[in-house]
Amino acid sequence: MSTQDQIEKFKQLKYELTRFMMIYKFALEEMETKIEILKQEFQMLHDYSPIEHTKSRIKSPESIMNKMLRKNNELSLPAIRATIKDIAGLRITCSFISDIYQVSAMLQKQDDLKVLGVKDYIKHPKPNGYQSLHLLVEVPVFLSDCQEHVCVEVQIRTIAMDFWASLEHKIFYKYSQSVPEHLTRELKNAADKAYELDLQMERLHREIKEIKDAQGDDTDVELRRIMINNQQFNLPANFIKLLGE
Repeated sequence: MSTQDQIEKFKQLKYELTRFMMIYKFALEEMETKIEILKQEFQMLHDYSPIEHTKSRIKSPESIMNKMLRKNNELSLPAIRATIKDIAGLRITCSFISDIYQVSAMLQKQDDLKVLGVKDYIKHPKPNGYQSLHLLVEVPVFLSDCQEHVCVEVQIRTIAMDFWASLEHKIFYKYSQSVPEHLTRELKNAADKAYELDLQMERLHREIKEIKDAQGDDTDVELRRIMINNQQFNLPANFIKLLGE
């Protein structure tokens, strides 16, 4: 093969890999848009959002290659797509455990998303104490010449669960030796305490909401105005009357 042929082949491989990674990027952007819409909807209508924040990532080509080699699988783009389902990952952090299941239900009801799998590590934690709700969803991505269906792994967890998982990852990242038993035991104990805190905060949240609902503190002024995108709109009394009729 001539040098020019090698260059052309490399260009073609680069094009295919770029397109491959690109569709996962677009799938993540589709999911992030969905989450942002839900977040704003709740903030505007309920003055509260179950979604605290989101974080997304795409596995690097090096990470993808290493995972395929560990699985002893063929190293081709079709094989990668069929084997690795978490190339695109989205993490949603919520305040309370009930928020997790509410967000999960809202996503699963969206007609254009196909749910491929659900793993509930909250009701069934991993042995090390890890807790989170995982959804594997297929997202439609519309390109100039075709439509692609792309897998995205969605992890939904509370702030406490995310705090524990992040620190656990940092502690054991690149840890090449067997983990000492006392460290494993202490981390599991920390996960249990984080879950107890989640349950306590859930109870406080519910009680405060019940007190607020009982007080019914909406004033006439608040009832006659709405906020859309930080812009305030006053509602004329006649407009409300006509809509009511």
